[in-house]
Amino acid sequence: MAGTYDLKPNNGRPPFLLKAVLGPTLILQGLWVRMRTPRLPEADGPRRGQTGTGPRLRLLILGDSSAAGVGVASQSEALLGQLTRALGCHYTVAYRLEARTGATTADALDTLVRPGMGPFDVVVTALGVNDLTAGRKISAWLADQKCLIDRLHARLKPRVILISGLPPVHLFPALPQPLRWYLGNGARGFSSALEALAKANGALFLPLDFSLDIPQMATDGFHPGRGVYREWGRRAAAGIHAHLGAQMTAAPVRRRDAPGVRRTPGRLPPAPDGHAAAEACNLNPDKEFDPCTDC
Repeated sequence: MAGTYDLKPNNGRPPFLLKAVLGPTLILQGLWVRMRTPRLPEADGPRRGQTGTGPRLRLLILGDSSAAGVGVASQSEALLGQLTRALGCHYTVAYRLEARTGATTADALDTLVRPGMGPFDVVVTALGVNDLTAGRKISAWLADQKCLIDRLHARLKPRVILISGLPPVHLFPALPQPLRWYLGNGARGFSSALEALAKANGALFLPLDFSLDIPQMATDGFHPGRGVYREWGRRAAAGIHAHLGAQMTAAPVRRRDAPGVRRTPGRLPPAPDGHAAAEACNLNPDKEFDPCTDC
């Protein structure tokens, strides 16, 4: 069902009457997507290890199928590999990945009570899509996210918590209209509320506002492909490195933003031209980014 749907969301959800009218269609489309979308495996490879050179940095990635690397074959191509490769140019990164397909924020809370969890210097989260597709109310989901951030601070004592926003669901080719519009509005509402929550609770927020096209997506049209994971990992690494550097100086160095980019405290800058890491490191965005020399 083609078409453009531009009605404004109400806290990430359409008006009740419109939802009631579209309800049967959304349910049928949701069932159709579940039946037709191939179930891709999580990326293969080690989820604990050490890499890089420099001061020791303990890293935890906590999340759902996107954090688990669904959409690529190996963890070296996934968020874990992209992030540790970039950070490894500056740090000896001792990493741990705790992620699985279908995980919700409540599942992540349960993960934190496992033995041997922490401490960590940096925690990166990627959660929310499964809460959204399960129909969880935004108020309840934000309460879970608040509890997660509080528990991370209390149990793991990280220097940096980086909260990833929800992906641009309104661009997912696997979803037909109006389901794509409905879930896309929900994802944008969730991300906007999550950004405010992160800022208010001592965490960084990383918007996943990548412009997607089919070659950048996995074959299921729902999960990231290698290019998206590379952009995500580089952008996260640049922000983490910049924030850790700022913590070590009494007066952080002012960085010039790329044209059209306005910095907001607690928010990593967007990268509309696809050179996020270069922008975060105050580089020429037309130059090929090398995480080992440019940050």
